[in-house]
Amino acid sequence: MAETITRGPLKTSRASLSKGLLTVLVSTVGLYILSAVFAPTSITAGPQLSMLAFASVLAVVGLGQMLVVQQGGIDLSVPGAVSLAVVIASHQPNGDDSKLLGAVVMAYGFSLLAGFLNGALVGLLKLNPIIATLGTNALLFGAVLGISGGTPRVTTVLLQNIVHGLTWGIPNEVFFVVVITGIVTLVLKKTTAGRRYEGVGSSGPAARIAGLRVTTHNTLAYVWAQLLFTTAGVMLAGVTNQPTAFQGNSYLLPSVAVVVLGGTSLLGGRGLPLATVIAALFLTQLDQFVLALGVPFAIRTLVQAAALGIGVAAYTINWSGVRARLKELLSTARASNGNKKSSSPPV
Repeated sequence: MAETITRGPLKTSRASLSKGLLTVLVSTVGLYILSAVFAPTSITAGPQLSMLAFASVLAVVGLGQMLVVQQGGIDLSVPGAVSLAVVIASHQPNGDDSKLLGAVVMAYGFSLLAGFLNGALVGLLKLNPIIATLGTNALLFGAVLGISGGTPRVTTVLLQNIVHGLTWGIPNEVFFVVVITGIVTLVLKKTTAGRRYEGVGSSGPAARIAGLRVTTHNTLAYVWAQLLFTTAGVMLAGVTNQPTAFQGNSYLLPSVAVVVLGGTSLLGGRGLPLATVIAALFLTQLDQFVLALGVPFAIRTLVQAAALGIGVAAYTINWSGVRARLKELLSTARASNGNKKSSSPPV
C-alpha cells in the first residue's frame, strides 16, 4: 500500500510535465506548417530574425511572470517595469557607451525597489495582487515620465551590439534566453530551494505546517520577477533603435498568455520554464503569421486573447471527466430510446 501511495503523485507530475511541453511543441510545429502554407514570407530569414529578437524578450518576461504565478499570484506591473528599464537604458547614457553600465545598474536598482514593494503589499500585507501590482505599475510609469518626459532617445551602439548582434548567425538575444532559462530551470528543478519554492506554491497551508517560510517565498517571487522584467527591458532597448517611453505596454497580456500556454497552473505550484519559452516563440510567430496575412491590429489582439482562452481551457478543464460525462449521457439516451421502442405497441 505504501508503494502505491508513493508512485501515484510521481506519475501525475510527470504526465502534467509532458502534457504542457508536448502540447506547446506540437502547437508550435503546427503553426510553422500553417505559416509555410498560407504565409511563406513570415518564415523567411529576415522576418524570423526579427521575430526571434522579440520572442526572446517575451520569453524573459514570461519567465518572470511564471515565477509569480507559481506562488498563486500575478504581476500586472509588467508594462511599467519593462518601460522603465527601456527608458533608463536609453535615456541615461544618451548615446554615450561609457555610461551604459551605470544605467543598467540603476535599472536593476529600480527593479529591486519595485519587487520588494510588490512583495510587501502581497506577501506581508496580503493585499490582492491585481490591485497591488497595478498600483506599483502606476508608480513605475510615473518614474518613466519623470526620466524621459515622454521623449524617445536612440539606444547606444554598445547595447545594440551586445543584445541585437549576431554570433554564428544567431541573434544574441537567443543566447540570453538560453542562459536565463537554464538558470531558472536549474534552480527550480535541481535545488532544494527550488523544490521548496514549488512546494509553497502548490499548498501554502501544507508548506506552513512543514515549517517552510511561505511569506518569504511569496514576497521574493515578485523580486525575482522584477529582475527578469528589467532584463527583458534592457534587451528590448537593445533590440529597438529608438524605443518609446511606453514600450512595455504590449507585454502584459502576452506575459500571462505564455505562462498559461506553457502549462503552468494559474493556481500555483509546478512551473514549466522550457514550455514557457516555447510558448513565447509560438505566440510571437502567431503574431507574425497574422501580420503577414494583413489582419488589422485589433484582430491580432483578439487572436492573442483567443490563444490565452484556449490555453486556459486546455489545462484547466477536466477533459477526461467531460468525455466520461458525454459517454454517460449517450448511454442514457440510447437506453431511453431502446425502452421507448420496446414499450411501443405493435402495429
